[in-house]
Amino acid sequence: MKNLVPLIFLLLTVLNSKTTTVTYTKFSEGKALENDSTVYIYSDGIASVIKVGESKEHYYIDFKSGNTVEMLTANGKKYQLLNPLSDLPVPVSTEKDTLVIAGFKTEKAVYSAFSNKIEVWFTKETEAKGSPSLSYFPEGSLILRLDVNSGIRYQAKTIDTSSKDKISGYPDPEAVSVSAPEYEELVIKSRYITIPVFEKEQINWQDSIVNPEGWQAGFTYRLNRGNILLKKIKLPKITPAGNAFLKVTAWSNGDAYDRLGSVFILTEENEAAALEALRNGAGNLPEHTGMNGATYKGVIRTDGFTPPVELMRFITSFGVGAFNDKVQINNYNWADSVVYVQDVTSLIPQNDEEVWIGILIGNYDKGGHYVSLELDWHPWNEEVPYEKWILPLFNTVNGMDGGGSYNKIFQGDSLTVEFEMPENIEDPYLLFTTTGHGGWGGGDEFNPKLNQIFVDGREIYKVIPWRTDCSTYRMSNPASGNFENGLSSSDFSRSNWCPGTLTPPYLVPLKDIEPGHHVMKIAIDIGKEDGNSWAVSGVLTGNRKLEEKK
Repeated sequence: MKNLVPLIFLLLTVLNSKTTTVTYTKFSEGKALENDSTVYIYSDGIASVIKVGESKEHYYIDFKSGNTVEMLTANGKKYQLLNPLSDLPVPVSTEKDTLVIAGFKTEKAVYSAFSNKIEVWFTKETEAKGSPSLSYFPEGSLILRLDVNSGIRYQAKTIDTSSKDKISGYPDPEAVSVSAPEYEELVIKSRYITIPVFEKEQINWQDSIVNPEGWQAGFTYRLNRGNILLKKIKLPKITPAGNAFLKVTAWSNGDAYDRLGSVFILTEENEAAALEALRNGAGNLPEHTGMNGATYKGVIRTDGFTPPVELMRFITSFGVGAFNDKVQINNYNWADSVVYVQDVTSLIPQNDEEVWIGILIGNYDKGGHYVSLELDWHPWNEEVPYEKWILPLFNTVNGMDGGGSYNKIFQGDSLTVEFEMPENIEDPYLLFTTTGHGGWGGGDEFNPKLNQIFVDGREIYKVIPWRTDCSTYRMSNPASGNFENGLSSSDFSRSNWCPGTLTPPYLVPLKDIEPGHHVMKIAIDIGKEDGNSWAVSGVLTGNRKLEEKK
C-alpha cells in the first residue's frame, strides 16, 4: 500500500496539470504578417516555443531545471544550448499598465539590448509562464505582447487553457551540448549552402602537367602551365531571390609579387570550345584583329562563341604566408592569409545543375600560391516574377592564350563587341571590371587613365579607375619593398591594382538602351610604355520578366 501512494500522487498530478497554448500573431509596422506566427505550449513546468515554418531549430523553457534550451538539427546531428534563467536580461524599468490582452490585465517591463528597445506586457494571472522570445519575461510571468523598437510586435491572439497539445522533442538524449559561440556558428552555417571547390590547392608555374583524358566532374585540372585550376561542380537550386557569395583565401607559397587573379565560370552554351582552348590553346577560337595587326582569340562574344564569365577579380599580396617569418618588423603583425569575399548573385546561372569554375593567378614562380575557393548560396523562401538574365560580352583575362597578350589589346585599338538586348529585361546593367598594370614612372598601374564605354557611338559611361586606399592593406604585404621616405610599394595608389584586395566591377546602368541590336566599344587612354596593359571584362545582367500565368 505504501508503494502505491507515490504512484497515485503522480497520476493525480498528471491528471490535474493543465496545458496552455498561446498563439501569437506577428506584426510589422502595425500590419499582421500572414503565415508568420508563434505557438507557445506550457505544461507542468516545461514550455515549447514553436515558430511556424522553422524546421531546423526548436526552443524550450525548462522551469524545472532553470534553463532555456535551444536545439538545432544540422548535418544530420543534433545540438543544444542551455542558458540559465538566472542569466536572462533584467528590465531597465517596470510600470503598471491598464492594457488588457486576451482578457488579462497586464503590467509593462522595458528592456534594452544592442541599442534596441524591447517592451513587454506580462501577466501573472495564469498558471502558464514564459515568453515567445526565450529572453524577455519577468520571473513568474507570461508575456502577452512584445514590441521591438515599436516596429515589430508579437501579440497573443488566443489563449487556450484546455489545450491537449503536447510538447515533443524534449528532452532529447541525442542532442550534444555546445557553448554559445559554437551554437551560433552552427546556426548561421545551417542557414546557407556551402559548395567547396578548391581546398588549399597550389597554383604555380610548371614545365609539365598531366591531366586525365576527357573531362571529369569533381577533378581539379591544372591548365595554362599551372596558372589555372578548373573543376566541374554541382550547384544547388539557384533562384532569383537568393544570394550567392564567392570566397577565396590565398597564401603565397614562394611568389613574392602582386599578381592578377581571376575567378570565372564557363558558359554552358560553348563550354566544349572553352575547355578545348584551355587544354590545347586558343587556336580554334574566333579572332579579333586589332588596328596594330595583332590578333586576339576568344576575347569577345560572337555568334558562335561566348567568353568565360568573370566572377571575381583580385590582386594577390606581396608574399603573405611564405614571407611572414622572413620579414619581421616590430609592431608589424602580418596577416596569415588574404581572404576575398564578393557578392556574385547576378552572375551565377539559374538553370544549370553543374558548372565549370576556375581560378587563375598569372605567375612564373615554381612555388606560386595556395588557394581555397568556396561558393556560398543563401536561399530566400520567396517567389519573384522574373528570372536571371546573363549575357557575357568580353573577357581579356580568360587564360586561354597562355601568355597574357590579351591584356595589351588597348595599345593599338579599342575593344568592340556586338550584342542583342531582349525586350523583356528589367534593370539591365553592365558589370565592367578593369585593372591597369605597368611599371613605375609612365606605367599605367601608377597613373590615372580614363576608361570610356560607348554604345552605338554614344558615350554612356566613363571612369578613371583609381584606388587611394592601398596602404590600408599593408599587413597583407610582408614582401613589399620599403623606400627611403617611409612608404612601402604596396602603399602607393594604383589603377585598381591594390596588392591584397578585391577589384569589384563598376555597375553601368543600361536602362536607356532600347531592345534590339547594339555595338559596344571600350576605349582606354593607355600610356606609351611597352609594359602597359589593361585587363577588362564585361557581362550584361538583369531580370527577365516571366509571363503571367493565366
